[in-house]
Amino acid sequence: MQAKTLQMELMGKEFKISNTPLITYANGYATVSLGDTVIMANALISEVGREGQDFFPLTVDFEENMYASGKIKGSRFVKREGRPSEKAVLTSRLIDRPIRPLFPKGTTNEVQLICSTLSVEKDVDPATTAINAASTALMLSGAPFEGPIGAVRMGFKDDKLIINPNDEDIKTGRLNLTVAGTLDAITMVECASSEISEDQMLEALSLAHEQIKKICQLQLDFVKDMDIPEISLSVAEKNEEAKKAVEETVSAVMLEEVKGKTKMDVKKKIHEIEEKLFEKYAKELEEEIFTKSDLKSFLTEKIEANMRKNVLEKGERIDGRKVDEIRPISVQLDVLPRVHGSAIFQRGETTALTITTLGGPGDAQIIETMDEEESRTYFHHYRFPPYAVGEIKPLRGPSRRDIGHGDLAERALLPVLPTKEEFPYTLWLVSEIIRCNGSSSMASVCGSTLSLMTAGVPIKKPVSAIAMGLMMDKNDKSKYRILSDIQGLEDFGGDMDFKVAGTKDGITALQMDIKIKGLSLELMKEALEQAKRGRMEIMDKMLEALPEPRKELSKYAPLIMSMQIKTDFIKVVIGKGGEMINKIIAECGVDINIEDDGLVQITAPTQEGGEKAVEWIKKLTFEPKVGDIMEGKVVKILDFGAMVEFAPGKDGLVHISKLSKQRVRKVEDVVKLGDKIMVKLFEIDDLGRYNLMKVESLNGGPINAPEVVPTDPTLPPDAKEKPDYKTLGERVEGTHSVRKIV
Repeated sequence: MQAKTLQMELMGKEFKISNTPLITYANGYATVSLGDTVIMANALISEVGREGQDFFPLTVDFEENMYASGKIKGSRFVKREGRPSEKAVLTSRLIDRPIRPLFPKGTTNEVQLICSTLSVEKDVDPATTAINAASTALMLSGAPFEGPIGAVRMGFKDDKLIINPNDEDIKTGRLNLTVAGTLDAITMVECASSEISEDQMLEALSLAHEQIKKICQLQLDFVKDMDIPEISLSVAEKNEEAKKAVEETVSAVMLEEVKGKTKMDVKKKIHEIEEKLFEKYAKELEEEIFTKSDLKSFLTEKIEANMRKNVLEKGERIDGRKVDEIRPISVQLDVLPRVHGSAIFQRGETTALTITTLGGPGDAQIIETMDEEESRTYFHHYRFPPYAVGEIKPLRGPSRRDIGHGDLAERALLPVLPTKEEFPYTLWLVSEIIRCNGSSSMASVCGSTLSLMTAGVPIKKPVSAIAMGLMMDKNDKSKYRILSDIQGLEDFGGDMDFKVAGTKDGITALQMDIKIKGLSLELMKEALEQAKRGRMEIMDKMLEALPEPRKELSKYAPLIMSMQIKTDFIKVVIGKGGEMINKIIAECGVDINIEDDGLVQITAPTQEGGEKAVEWIKKLTFEPKVGDIMEGKVVKILDFGAMVEFAPGKDGLVHISKLSKQRVRKVEDVVKLGDKIMVKLFEIDDLGRYNLMKVESLNGGPINAPEVVPTDPTLPPDAKEKPDYKTLGERVEGTHSVRKIV
């Protein structure tokens, strides 16, 4: 293959494709860059297909290399790369989704795509560059890949759409949209947004597709006139004898009976037909003319074809619904006694149990990848156990699908969460899919909204979500039906899985995968409009169950107290080697987080422990004022007076003349080492020294410090009076509230 390089300008940055100087033994390889972000993609295709393979064995891996951004990651002892980060997994899925439908159906050859990050520019998204690199590598591989595809990222800030936005545009803007497509149509969408309207979304998709066409054309220009050996892929052969057996046995009447309100109703009728086939063709099965799997495969094709025909011709779905009808919805709140928030959202048979756990600022998740470092105080985990679909499988930790669905639900709710200042808790949500018949990720979004509200999290607006489907006539694309709230068979046998989440005012998350070559913007507009009607219907059902977030938190939730100290006192509170802060944590049973600006957040399981820690820190950071009257301890006797410690690390001189109104000949006549006495601060001299006088009572001056001040800073305080709090929420008996100490 001859060395070649092509480039063009893409929104002010150089977009370049090259197959030199990095040359590999892959069937197709390319290095694609946008600005200083450089991705090397390698596509490998096996020479023969897997025998008996019933799915396309495509694997995609996106490699995050820390060196690409000049970082050294890892512990002191382990520096090698380990498991891919969640972001790397999500990027791998992002590459896979638009590519998979563009291979011949039934392909059994193993195809592996490895996209390696070689260099990263902070303001250039490596994910879209990786999609473009993967497409180029496949175009150069000689495989019958129906590409090319291109991908761009879109932002929205100051009421303007931005192509290839930088990090600041994404963080401060309202849109983070990744779009992939061919020259003809859009094939994949992944979006997080802050209540973007349907019209704004369509405008963004249209503008994105204009840039995608340019990227696709550059790839076509790159492979033009190149000597690329063609690869013939193996396509799973269909057993014609099995097909004939199914055609002869399964009548139209039998197919029409494959209907039911529930997944098990439909499965039962399918199993009855399968048993008839197995019984009738027992001899052929025994002689291995065909297998049970062959019969099942053709039966599934006939059922899906009949389902598609009924939808297109009659508008009739397999469970009897109309095309825009939502399955019955039920909601149960507070289903678990000890957790901080819980809700069950059920739509049809699909059931999501979502649990909210509230933690302190110290429970935040630290994320470090090659292009970002952040602390996350909100994260959502999606779990799909095998029993949810009645299967037996080993548990091997979260799958890529689990990670992807969790990320989608997380993005859907992020725009409506309170700020850290409004609600300083760390939020952990887990959606347990108890039973599934399609649209489980969207059930997770609805369940998460309800769970957060039961936990008393003051979300700005509720979010509802829906999965849309599509049935299109394969011979006439003008004939199609958009389906609302798709179930399992409609997902597997349909042409689209279009997930939309949002509030009443706009979209917060969007994800689209298709099995056909692409969708027009007109069809997407229709799908978005139908999805909004469905979302609002679902929203109404959710708000019937719980109209607004609870006013109080669970009595089992931790209490967070916040106080502001001067930055000069941070080292005092922490102490040498962390000795002081660890002492407070251990003695009070709390967790303490101190920000660089002096914000101290104390997370306590009980109010008593929290207030104890607050008092301790107040005394450590106490700044006396002239006129203050305080209790102190005599720590040193001098000829001319006594040194009195009135706060941890703070002491002053009581001159012999200030020990009494009477003349004092000897200091020991009035005070002795270790005595506790009341003193008044009457002067702070030019050197910052405290000059004190002994007083006999508390009358005559303000007390800014508590009455009892520990003279040993390693011992916990024992205050006589409770601190005067200004609160962000009144405490309700049996509950915890967030308190801010001013």
